[in-house]
Amino acid sequence: MEIPKYKIVLIVGAGAGLSASLARLFAREGIRVALAARHIEKLGALCTETGARAFACNATEPDEVERLFGLVEREIGVPDVVIYSGRERGAFVDLVPADVAQAMTVSAFGGFLVAQQAAKRMLPNKHGAILFTGASASVKGYAQSAPFAMGKFALRGLAQSMARELSPQGIHVAHFVIDGGIRSAARSEAADRPDSMLDPDAIALSYWSVLQQPRSAWTWEMELRPWVERF
Repeated sequence: MEIPKYKIVLIVGAGAGLSASLARLFAREGIRVALAARHIEKLGALCTETGARAFACNATEPDEVERLFGLVEREIGVPDVVIYSGRERGAFVDLVPADVAQAMTVSAFGGFLVAQQAAKRMLPNKHGAILFTGASASVKGYAQSAPFAMGKFALRGLAQSMARELSPQGIHVAHFVIDGGIRSAARSEAADRPDSMLDPDAIALSYWSVLQQPRSAWTWEMELRPWVERF
């Protein structure tokens, strides 16, 4: 039983929280880390901690995404793991159409652009993994969250379609439904409700467990929620 081996990860939509936990985990595992975000100034401390390289990129612009992959390839190498994490809220009748379009562009179209560039580079070697970060809204449309649900439903559909097409060609595609609030320095659970929020380090371990799956038993989707979360 062969466990997949990976060398370089590119995390698009990097910041604090889950993406930072992922960067730390991959660095501990000896995998080189590239981070991409619109504003990379906020990533300085994380880069210092993990040895990661940061690249500025607007993931909704095709030319910028193509340029991103070219830079990562030249300066670090071809990434064999790519992770995409990419919300307009309000009463339905009050939503601004342009804002809704932008929300969908970030959640879904950006995921497509990143995944397409990743797949083009992975297919020649028939090896790699493309992971998408979803949310409760990937499977449940909440009140006053229509744009977020629209984008996340689309991202999930993209992941499922890609998994059916690319898995037989050696590319592991997986979608993660993060069904609950993620703990952070600014947001934590009450003392009388321990572990009622998702620990980003624990989520990162689940991503890693999926990457370690032998190809005879791949999953395309994983749901993660705190033990007290209703679903």
